[in-house]
Amino acid sequence: MENIYDVMIIGGGPIGLACGVEAQKAELDYLILEKGALTNSIFNYPVNMTFFSTSDRLEMANIPFMSIGVKPTRTEALEYYRRVYFHFKLKVNLYESVQTLEKKDELFQIKTSKGDYQTRKIVLATGFYDLPNLMNVPGEDLPKVHHYYKEPWPFIAQKVVVVGGANSAVDAALETWRKGADVTMVLMGDGVDENVKYWVRPDIVNRIKEGSIKAFTKSKVKEIKAHEVVIATPEGDVTIANDFVLAMTGYKPNFSLLDQLGVEMSLDEKRQPCYDHTNQESNVPGVYLAGVVCGGLNTREFFIENSIVHAEAIMNAIIGKLGKPGL
Repeated sequence: MENIYDVMIIGGGPIGLACGVEAQKAELDYLILEKGALTNSIFNYPVNMTFFSTSDRLEMANIPFMSIGVKPTRTEALEYYRRVYFHFKLKVNLYESVQTLEKKDELFQIKTSKGDYQTRKIVLATGFYDLPNLMNVPGEDLPKVHHYYKEPWPFIAQKVVVVGGANSAVDAALETWRKGADVTMVLMGDGVDENVKYWVRPDIVNRIKEGSIKAFTKSKVKEIKAHEVVIATPEGDVTIANDFVLAMTGYKPNFSLLDQLGVEMSLDEKRQPCYDHTNQESNVPGVYLAGVVCGGLNTREFFIENSIVHAEAIMNAIIGKLGKPGL
């Protein structure tokens, strides 16, 4: 007879790992499915990224998170969560993507890129870094357009357009400019986002003010060509020479898994999934939501530090319904 898990956790990021730790403590039969590397979203962050939060706020399961600076780097976070993974010997299948989810009677059927599973409960901890917000303009599919930024070295001596004014865009603009790129920012508002990291914002504001980094405000990209970009500005269209476009326009959750399971969404622009805030259970019995996915398109509401508590709440609810001993 095929093994039936108590709970399957979809997503091997920090919150998914936290759910795994709590499931293991409760002696539940669990498995974490992660489509990429361990903490895949953090792996895909820019190489030199520094977290906004302090390391102690990113800790889980009483494992200390030590960092050289007050605010940890991407590399330090990757190392920390690697240690958590090995310390607890968590059951994680890496590089295994979920293709379909279906509820039949009291069990959920999961089909992945590597196999089929059955489980009594599901936790969706899928984050929001999978799908970029597209500009939907001609030429966006050209090879020179990137929706993810890793490091500045490919852009030395290149004409780079950075689209967006939040943290990712600012980091990309400053790093590529410092390595010798000719950088132009395209900003929808009057300037860069007010919520840009406070130790970085003065730097980008001053670089724009002095003209080292050019910026078009209240503007948007209208068309991308092989060697040019057309920008719609308040004064009319402007065409500039261009080698690369870094479209740092944000990301959104993969709603397809939620839709397959029948999880209801709010009718406003946030598309926030419906769930019980006391135990994280969605409108679909047995389907629980953890982490950033709870915010829908409002990706600034949930972070690692305020979502880790979801793990214990979810597992307490599951063990109660399965009749297992409490945590």
